[in-house]
Amino acid sequence: MKQALTLLAGILGGFTAAGLVLLMISPPRGEPVTLLPPPTPEPHTIHLCGAVSTPGVYDLQPGAIVADAIAAAGGITDKADLARINLASEIQDGQKLMIPYVQPTSSDLHAQAPADTAGELLNLNQASAPELERLPGIGPATAKKIIEYRDINGPFLEVDDLMKVSGIGPAKMEQIRELVTAY
Repeated sequence: MKQALTLLAGILGGFTAAGLVLLMISPPRGEPVTLLPPPTPEPHTIHLCGAVSTPGVYDLQPGAIVADAIAAAGGITDKADLARINLASEIQDGQKLMIPYVQPTSSDLHAQAPADTAGELLNLNQASAPELERLPGIGPATAKKIIEYRDINGPFLEVDDLMKVSGIGPAKMEQIRELVTAY
């Protein structure tokens, strides 16, 4: 019986050795595996407007914050009010980011407004659409343009800045000039 076990062990050992030799000399099967680097994340595209040097559309890497967006736009203007935004807030793809302007203080407004008419004039920087529509020649579409212009470009610094709004020409300006103020 001992001889039979030795013979069986020899046969199994021979098959194992032959299998290993065949495995080592046989050509590789299948395709080699190629490891690729992880994909580069798509940039976040944002619309940056307001009190920045160069408003526009910018592509920023995911994880970028508001401060990165401002740097991409060349920095802020001297009229930016950074206290009203969170510079560490992470930007989102497709976001419109408005950098606010410093609003004039009430003492600035009263110091520059005509003393006898300050209470009667409509303030272009604070008026709502319905209030603007009460002005001669200003309908809903023009009132909306005035508010959009103010939101994008900051407060009107003088009444004549109203001429920069699409739809307000010299004739319309003359109709409302004495009824409005920027202070």
